[in-house]
Amino acid sequence: MSDFPPPFTIDYSKYKFLTVETGADGVCVLTMNDPEKLNSVGPHNHWELEHIWVDLARDESIKTIVFTGAGRAFSAGGDIKKMADRALTEYGLQYALRVPQNTLRLFEHMLLCPQPIIAAVNGDAIGLGTTLALFSDMSLVADDARLGDTHIKVGLVAGDGGAVVWPLLVGPQKAKEYLMRGKLIRGAEAADMGLVNYAHPKAEVLERALEIAREIAAQPVWAVRWSKASVNKQLKAQLNQILELSIAYESMTMLTHDYAAATDAFANKQTPVFKGY
Repeated sequence: MSDFPPPFTIDYSKYKFLTVETGADGVCVLTMNDPEKLNSVGPHNHWELEHIWVDLARDESIKTIVFTGAGRAFSAGGDIKKMADRALTEYGLQYALRVPQNTLRLFEHMLLCPQPIIAAVNGDAIGLGTTLALFSDMSLVADDARLGDTHIKVGLVAGDGGAVVWPLLVGPQKAKEYLMRGKLIRGAEAADMGLVNYAHPKAEVLERALEIAREIAAQPVWAVRWSKASVNKQLKAQLNQILELSIAYESMTMLTHDYAAATDAFANKQTPVFKGY
């Protein structure tokens, strides 16, 4: 008689922003599902991205995960209108105090998830949207999708993982250029510079990701999982070294007048006027 506990039965119905579809081949499709808002992320759904990876990790029926977005975008990142509304308010202060712990939890859980995560970036991935793709184990993007970390455009430090992962993928100088300019690039260019694995026509991205996911799912499970864990030691070290500082700086910028001016101007399509504090 085995002493091992029976497999967990995971109830995914508690998730509203995220949908989980599992197949007999061991491939799971995880979808950010708020297409009307371009799958943007805010306090109301950030918790789902923090905790989903723990549930997926416990689901023994899943061997690989394809991570994508519903509609025409992968994720537009933060909801700028909500950011503008809470700037320099008491609620905004409380949010800024919670951001470091919530953000660290999200990326720690992604890196600890044993199953390979393959991002199928079906459309634009901006700010946190790009970071979610880059923290996945592989990323396939639409060749015409826009990608970039645009925190600087709304008066924020690129603290929610951008400062961690960009230098590892493209080197410090290129990383600083893209983070300090808030520059957007197309998926094809991102693949050429090594930021992502592959760029494909938009209509092919999900199926190409599923092909790779099925291929990996058919490999010996523990060899795959421990290979991922070995490489992720470097990412975890970088996360532990940098994220707490970068996300603390991002939280501090949420308390500045420049942040309030930038988010308001961005939300209302105006030119911001910065005071430098």
